[in-house]
Amino acid sequence: MKTMRSADERQRLKELLLAKSCRQGTFTLTSGKTSDFYIDGKQTTLDAEGGWLCGRLLFELIRQAPQPVGGVGGMTLGADPLVTAVAIASHLAGSPIPAFIVRKEVKGHGTGNYLEGKNNLQPGCAVALLEDVVTTGGTLLKVIERVEKEGFKVGLVATVVDREEGGAEVLAQAGCPLKAIFTRSQLIG
Repeated sequence: MKTMRSADERQRLKELLLAKSCRQGTFTLTSGKTSDFYIDGKQTTLDAEGGWLCGRLLFELIRQAPQPVGGVGGMTLGADPLVTAVAIASHLAGSPIPAFIVRKEVKGHGTGNYLEGKNNLQPGCAVALLEDVVTTGGTLLKVIERVEKEGFKVGLVATVVDREEGGAEVLAQAGCPLKAIFTRSQLIG
């Protein structure tokens, strides 16, 4: 695979997001709000090139975190392809970061875990939490709570797209500033 510079990767990811994920119309968001546009991040994150670019660019954000990150995770389903892509990108860069997934509901059998993959993490390490699209930050607040209850510290929260609808402010109030590859205004103006 030909190596691109981060600026070129970011531009290519923007093209893919606009082509595959951005829709106009009337949509009800996870937050319950109604919107005239929708960003279906999974259409890009589950695309081979889109997933790779998300992984690379999110890994670059994680590398800039104020403290070393010992794991990368997020709420299933939106974060699943992202945490896998970041784990693979980190491995290929020679700085492997294990991935974990936070379940929406506690597992009713077996180990009964909320966090899958946590045994790959060092106890008490700082983790990066990922989401494909952030609107109000509500999903990430649940993830933060669950991750902290398991004894981990949230060192970074990152997203592919921040819709600029209050999520960054909510997360900052919780002590977890949001980093985004794109804000809504950067993506669609």
